Amino acid sequence: MPATNTLSSPTLPSPKVIHVDTRGAVILSEESPETRDSRGIYLPNHIEPVSHIAVDVGGSLAKVVYFTRSPSSPSVAATAGSSNPSTISTPRSLSPSNEHASPSVSGVRMNGALTPLVLDTPHHGLGSLSALDSGGLLRDSMLRRTSQHFPGGSLNFERFETDNIHECVDFIQELIERSAEVNDVSIEDMRKGVKITATGGGAHRFYELFKDKLHVEVRREDEMECLIEGLKFITLIPDEVYYFSDELIQSVSHPAAKNGVDGVFERPSPNPPTYAVSFERHPTPQLPCLLVNIGSGVSIIKVDEDGKFERVSGTSLGGGTLWGLLSLLTPATTFDEMLTFSDNGDNASVDMLVGDIYGQDYSKLGLKSTMIASSFGKVFKKGGEKTKFSPEDISRSLLYAVSNNIGQIAYMNAEKYNLERIYFGGCFIRGHAATITTLSYAIRFWSKGTKRALFLRHEGFLGSIGAWIKHMNEDVDY
Repeated sequence: MPATNTLSSPTLPSPKVIHVDTRGAVILSEESPETRDSRGIYLPNHIEPVSHIAVDVGGSLAKVVYFTRSPSSPSVAATAGSSNPSTISTPRSLSPSNEHASPSVSGVRMNGALTPLVLDTPHHGLGSLSALDSGGLLRDSMLRRTSQHFPGGSLNFERFETDNIHECVDFIQELIERSAEVNDVSIEDMRKGVKITATGGGAHRFYELFKDKLHVEVRREDEMECLIEGLKFITLIPDEVYYFSDELIQSVSHPAAKNGVDGVFERPSPNPPTYAVSFERHPTPQLPCLLVNIGSGVSIIKVDEDGKFERVSGTSLGGGTLWGLLSLLTPATTFDEMLTFSDNGDNASVDMLVGDIYGQDYSKLGLKSTMIASSFGKVFKKGGEKTKFSPEDISRSLLYAVSNNIGQIAYMNAEKYNLERIYFGGCFIRGHAATITTLSYAIRFWSKGTKRALFLRHEGFLGSIGAWIKHMNEDVDY
């Protein structure tokens, strides 16, 4: 503690506050449908140098998050959201200039470069401030003046299949080497400033691989802690959180069906939103809540108002179940192919519906004739020849079966713990309209319209975002 301080010091944030400036944050436009859940987030006011990389390695996918400086001041303008369910991953926005981006050897575009922590060295005029500025005020002012050369930057997202983890390692290695070249520092100095913050099961399984191949420090973080930290951070980004209106759920689930009279649905919300995908444009911290993280399996986590959390439920029937069964039952070899199959399928040829049993709606129980009574119920016929079913119809049916099961389990836990906000995350969702609709419909149906399913445009990156944020907290010198 200094004896005197001539500067008028404002109240400084406590170390627990995330030291990332999200003012003016904008989610960038997608390059292709495959990148709809992994677009960068432009942070125009974040000025701190960042050189660490976060990796979340799960059973199926490895997710990478890293921050890069903008080479020039971009012009970013967000636009209104779209009501088209095929574009649920936007509201569209204009990307910053990307002329400095270059493709990597792995085929993934690499934008900008990591910033080595050279701004803290005496050579750059900041190291000598430490003795006079224990509160960090002069250093912050100097960084803001320096930021005219670093007009913010982007939080970037990439994913790789865990079976091809070497592609992930090669990508990170190329990022480090390119960053050293762009910043005109030696590769040795660049590696000294880079840390890998790893989470997920692969943080332990591939620890030696990352450490030995990249020659940087590797830290391992708890998976559940990272998920919650990632959720708390990402829900503060404008237009990150979205949900389907009741009308949109109905139109995607039953495009030819009429529900109710004059468009009035049986189970509407108290104040039905417009026919659109709705975005939370002015987000605020929303705790307590329930987080349903759908990866290979499913974890259901209760988050209290103070941020404390507990895994209260889950199921082994998750994304891995869908991928595995569709690999056996269809010719699809990738998850994107499976989703494409499901988009073109009709589950009614595979599933037994309420109408197949009663010939009409079962109105007394509130069951529409189009509701699934038995998943794959039409496949088995006693004494009959086996019928061949199309990969598209099988994919649609199985997607509905897995998603409906998850939605019902999520609702029961939200009801048990009296939680209104239910967030769905994990790479299972991938911004896919049918998946989102099924989960949304399940929550709206079982809750009789009192609860709503909420989704995230970076749903598969909560763990890696959390790992990135946890390291930011550790690096801040207050």
